[in-house]
Amino acid sequence: FCKISEKSFSGSKESKTSCYLTIFSWPIKIITMEILLKKDIDSLGSKDEIVSVKNGFGRNYLIPKGMAILATDSVKKMHAETLKQRAHKDNQLKEEASKVFEKLSKKTIQVPAKVGENGKIFGSITNIQLADALDKAGFSVERKHITLPTGNLKTVGKFEADIVFHKEIKGKVSFEIIEE
Repeated sequence: FCKISEKSFSGSKESKTSCYLTIFSWPIKIITMEILLKKDIDSLGSKDEIVSVKNGFGRNYLIPKGMAILATDSVKKMHAETLKQRAHKDNQLKEEASKVFEKLSKKTIQVPAKVGENGKIFGSITNIQLADALDKAGFSVERKHITLPTGNLKTVGKFEADIVFHKEIKGKVSFEIIEE
């Protein structure tokens, strides 16, 4: 069963959800807390998102490392106001990203590589080389937003990569590995 309670820690109110997990008839108390993320964390969520985590993870790891802050009532109000102000900017970025994706989806990017016998590449093509080729073609995409189909590519040919242009706009872009 779960119960919600509010407790005061160091002058700020913190809401907690207490859940009891029964294993072999011994109850184990699980306490969670709400935090506001300051950075994107893959396993939790994106920046400026309020998430619920276990107390130890929040207090001992996320908050001291500067990845999150405790989500008190005042922080939640400031966060809501900030989100209203960012909504307009986010819409503009989303429109720009969709335009870039439309232009890029019509093109096939060529990635040059040194090739040996049988079309085998010396080394491999990673998202770094693809990001450089996109930059030379006039499209600025960060390499961490590019995912190759099989990791590193070691042969000449046509491939597709998954690219995140905006958190809501994701798509496949075709590229070709050619001989230098």
